[in-house]
Amino acid sequence: MTPLHSCAPIASTVVRVRTGAVALTAAGMLMVLMGIPVLAQDSDPVAARVNGVEVRQSDLAIAEEEFGSNIPGNTSADKRDALISYFTDMILVARAAEAKGMGSTTEFARKLSFAKTKILMETMLQAETKAAVTDTALRKVYDEAVKEMGKEEEVHARHILVETEDEAKIVLAELKKGAEFEKLAKEKSKDPSAATNGGDLGYFAKDQMVPEFADTAFKLPKGQLSDPVKSQFGWHVIRSEDKRMKPVPEFDAVKPQLVQYVVRNAQAAMIAKLREGASIEKMPAPEEKK
Repeated sequence: MTPLHSCAPIASTVVRVRTGAVALTAAGMLMVLMGIPVLAQDSDPVAARVNGVEVRQSDLAIAEEEFGSNIPGNTSADKRDALISYFTDMILVARAAEAKGMGSTTEFARKLSFAKTKILMETMLQAETKAAVTDTALRKVYDEAVKEMGKEEEVHARHILVETEDEAKIVLAELKKGAEFEKLAKEKSKDPSAATNGGDLGYFAKDQMVPEFADTAFKLPKGQLSDPVKSQFGWHVIRSEDKRMKPVPEFDAVKPQLVQYVVRNAQAAMIAKLREGASIEKMPAPEEKK
């Protein structure tokens, strides 16, 4: 069996898990210390027993959700073994701590209270966001977001960047004589990406470029070359490749971002409402001892 902490001590393994996992681990330890099985139903089979303490499938599911990709193993069986190994170590160490009276200290009680409060907070936030994330809510945010997107112009351009105006004039003269833009960009441009893309900047909005460059690029007719343009990076010769209105992304392509937005808003709204009706007192920090 591959232990979950095979590459680091147990404490390091716990620290790597996001904050919520630490809280769940603390609560899990309390249940272990009190000998309370979690969800002890036939539908929640026992995965292991450690000195008589049962580890159920639901326990593994909680740990798997918290550890995510940090669980070692290539197969589901390997990952399951790693989680069982982690629970085994956690239970044994928790029992050892209990035997030394560590579960009876004021510090432990405060940490346990913090863990309980945090779990309750996370559970409430999850319930609130689950109710908020509906297809109707996501569609509303999507429609509002894309309303303006189709009105934003984008330009597709190439450029050759050189140090001086005289160099830029030479480059422009060569281009007007029929030199291939992409080849000249690879040879003479000091833009590091020009060596591989021939000076191609792709499509960009006006606010994505420095003003001097953007103003010229957006005024250029398609297929035309610019006079030398100075910016903070040097001197540019620009060729306009195409112009278009910024395309609107498909709903499914941006759905994960929409979900995150709705979740954050729902959580923020709930917390703001709770704060409005709360009595909150902030005490002055204790004076430092000299």
